[in-house]
Amino acid sequence: MIDTTSRRRIGMLTPSSNTVLEPVTQSLLAGTPRFTAHFSRFKVTEIALDAPALAQFDDSAILRAAELLAHAKVDVISWNGTSAGWLGIERDAKLKDRIEAATGIRASTCVLALGDIQMRLGARTQALVTPYTDDVQAAIIDTFARAGVTCPVERHLSLRDNFSFGTVDENTLRPMIAACLAGHPDVVTIFCTNLNGARLAAEMEPATGPLILDSVAITLWGALMAIGEAPNQIAGFGRLFSDPRLQIIP
Repeated sequence: MIDTTSRRRIGMLTPSSNTVLEPVTQSLLAGTPRFTAHFSRFKVTEIALDAPALAQFDDSAILRAAELLAHAKVDVISWNGTSAGWLGIERDAKLKDRIEAATGIRASTCVLALGDIQMRLGARTQALVTPYTDDVQAAIIDTFARAGVTCPVERHLSLRDNFSFGTVDENTLRPMIAACLAGHPDVVTIFCTNLNGARLAAEMEPATGPLILDSVAITLWGALMAIGEAPNQIAGFGRLFSDPRLQIIP
């Protein structure tokens, strides 16, 4: 019998047209019945750099979704999206603070968690696999370069419609990941929470060398760290959850 007093509820803020992150998060947590995942959506239908697309990530809409998650008394509220990749990492830092102030609940984000992972690993190079357009990809590369992590190799699909990202199959992603691994970066990041890459990260990750970091898995890692839960409770999804450098520091 599960000790219900030890249950942890993980809240996820979800782009409305995302069809990947919810089932993948549930798969990641399948072996850990003490954890449950809970989701709140806000409108995101396209990824681009024009004003209407950028306006989708206005904090007010995200905070409304966060306040609904707070009704479920979750232990953490995580932004399960990568928008700070093109909007700037400081946007997620401010969003985290605003969620915590509005709800009284600890918060985390995918991009802030990725930065923490890169720092712990000492990663200075990152290969990127994304579905995004040329200009969005360039903005992401620039964002991480300003944080000291350069991109020696990348692959992207030049898509704009967010729903379409979730229809990309594994046979499309495999050669993109393989090309990035061939560039010998410190990490390969599947940078989009609507790309179904978590299982491929575990399948294609070498025993030594670059970690393959899937954005949905990164978000869960960050949520666990935020509430003091050891990531190595998650098994079967690559070294992100088992690497000693990526565990809670006593």
